[in-house]
Amino acid sequence: MTAITEFFLLGFCISPEFRIPVVILLVLSYVFTVLGNFLILALVILDQQLHSPMYYFLCHLAALEVCFINTVIPSMLSGFLQRGKYISLTACMSQFYTFFLIGAADFFLLAVMSFDRYVAICNPLRYTVIMNKSLCIQLMVGIVIGAFFYTLFPSILVMQLPFCCSKLDHFFCDIGPLLKSSCTDTESIHLLEFSTSTFLLFSTLTVTVISYIHIISEVLKIHSVEGRQKAFSTCSSHAVVVSLIYGSCIFMYVRPAHGQTFNIDKAVAVLNSVVVPLLNPFIYALRNQKVKGILKEIIYKAHKSYLQKS
Repeated sequence: MTAITEFFLLGFCISPEFRIPVVILLVLSYVFTVLGNFLILALVILDQQLHSPMYYFLCHLAALEVCFINTVIPSMLSGFLQRGKYISLTACMSQFYTFFLIGAADFFLLAVMSFDRYVAICNPLRYTVIMNKSLCIQLMVGIVIGAFFYTLFPSILVMQLPFCCSKLDHFFCDIGPLLKSSCTDTESIHLLEFSTSTFLLFSTLTVTVISYIHIISEVLKIHSVEGRQKAFSTCSSHAVVVSLIYGSCIFMYVRPAHGQTFNIDKAVAVLNSVVVPLLNPFIYALRNQKVKGILKEIIYKAHKSYLQKS
């Protein structure tokens, strides 16, 4: 049996007339996602007003999103343009590991950000004491270590598999198509992946839901109708992102292996890998009053400077 050294990613099967519009949409999504997240990074790093725990975590989320889309979207674009894409075994395993490493870190970070919001809203007087610099650094180190170990053992097992089929029915090297292309029984790896995904998703989701329940109960105590509306607007927009990312990943990874339908999985994966990273900078930062105020100030100063030079 010849050892497989590369895979062919089948990608999406779409009509030729839709190929270019889809590529344009993907390119625009990629550009806006990168620009939005780099804007957040620049604002948080350069502006002293944003040097607080909330924006510290938001800065890391923006960095993760940039890394995440660069793991998936270039491969997807190449597949659309070439009607499929060849990828070496080494590159495929690297993409698989990076995708799940960043994804795990994302979920841990979303849970931490929810807890941070809970402390800020429900314990405002003790916020700076609780969410001190030392704790923030410890939480980020914990996120990296947790994501590393979550991804490590399934990745080692997948990388040791012999593969019989070189065609992967996906637009990136996801675990489902990789296990399906293996020559050996992968039931134990499916079980490990199901168990670890269930623990990761539901443990972080529990922290997020409990945090927002406390936040909502605190918001209901606000006497001002306008204040309540603003708070609920923020909470509801966060809930949309959380629902999309958790819903798509629970659908793809927390169900029996025999129930997998890769065509549906690919469509759902677009939500997770394209739509959510595009929404995140706008939902978590660019709708934020403080961030918008700083942006307006920068634009005003730039415009004033331009007029003076003219």
